Amino acid sequence: MKTVHLLVKGKVQGVFYRASAKKIARELVLKGWIKNTDDGNVESIVSGEPEAVDKFIEWCKKGPQLASITEVIVTPGGDELKETFKIISS
Repeated sequence: MKTVHLLVKGKVQGVFYRASAKKIARELVLKGWIKNTDDGNVESIVSGEPEAVDKFIEWCKKGPQLASITEVIVTPGGDELKETFKIISS
């Protein structure tokens, strides 16, 4: 299993980024969470098979149609998450 922390910057709030990410994560059978940050970014932690995590990271670099991503910071490591992928309210 692979676990990563992601910080996604750009126009990512108000564009269905979290809901779209949840759908993709569940399709990839990933565990973890996603939430808005106070400074207008989106933060996420995901665990899963390495190939699925890599596909999720690639999706995060594009996001949904209305998003405009300027940067995705990926930090490897952390404890494997066991719960289904969910949106955390900010």
